[in-house]
Amino acid sequence: MKQIVFTGVNQAELLSVEMPAMSDDEVLVKLAYTTVSGGTEKAGITGETNIGPVTQKVAVFPRYFGYSGAGVVEKVGKNVKRFQVGDRVACFWGVHAQYAVYDETRLVKVPDGVSLREAAVALIATFPMAAIRKTYLEYGESAIVMGLGVLGLIGVKLLKVAGAVPVIAADPVPERRELALKCGADYAFDPLAPDFVEQVKAVTNGGVNVAIEVTGMGAGLNEALDCMARYGRISLLGCTRKFDFTVDYYKKVHLPGITIVGAHTAARPKFESAPGYWTERDDVEALFRLILHGRMGLGELLSEVHSPTDAPAVYDRLIHDKNFPIGLQFDWSQLDDEK
Repeated sequence: MKQIVFTGVNQAELLSVEMPAMSDDEVLVKLAYTTVSGGTEKAGITGETNIGPVTQKVAVFPRYFGYSGAGVVEKVGKNVKRFQVGDRVACFWGVHAQYAVYDETRLVKVPDGVSLREAAVALIATFPMAAIRKTYLEYGESAIVMGLGVLGLIGVKLLKVAGAVPVIAADPVPERRELALKCGADYAFDPLAPDFVEQVKAVTNGGVNVAIEVTGMGAGLNEALDCMARYGRISLLGCTRKFDFTVDYYKKVHLPGITIVGAHTAARPKFESAPGYWTERDDVEALFRLILHGRMGLGELLSEVHSPTDAPAVYDRLIHDKNFPIGLQFDWSQLDDEK
């Protein structure tokens, strides 16, 4: 089969590899679409060492990405109970490849009415879902999203569904601010503007109640703190991999009583949901219900579809283009057409 592999710093290749082996407890999925997670995959291909639970001393290659995808069940192990051949499924923690093997706990059936392209973003969408849950947002509270990549834009949509008013989007790229307004943001501001904090406070009666920080940058966190109302809550969704910033915790956190919570998707229960802390499976199923009942859609965020043969050019864009397309996906069926 074919698989996209990061073979070295700034190098992505489509390689021929062996089909994955599967056990009696696993499911083989023929992938239809996999979604590029821009921030994580850029860190991976550029040789970032602080990229997972263990910080590497030097970048280790090859590296494999493509953790959010969707496809059709091709084969099931004899102990598998939840799935059968032909089921459409959303897939968690796989790879950019034609086929992948999953434990059945990392799959969710895709209901009729949800496209496989939307389902291929489902796992990514659960990240801002978890971040918002951890703030315990209440109806009518104001909220800001710092950073408008795919996570931030989905966060804008979810905040609107959850009853935040107003929803403020912040990003230095004008096109992303425009897209945020189409996704339901009430305001979209440039965080590099000298009066950015004043703009936010003017439309929130003195400060926001909830912030979803997605930039992963110290400057983003510092500006979010400057925008907060007293007793505000900040959810750290973006992966902060560099330590080149300082925070005046006394004035910005301690005195105003700000709560800062880590919202990495690994910081969630694996088997049973609880208030504020849902499992990946429960969040994906909740997302599908929101789509099916017309509360939100993901169509505006599904920008470009490419054949996996385009991988080298796609990742070159990811490395160099600050406005890399939101929701870019690989269509693995195109390899069948190109035979």
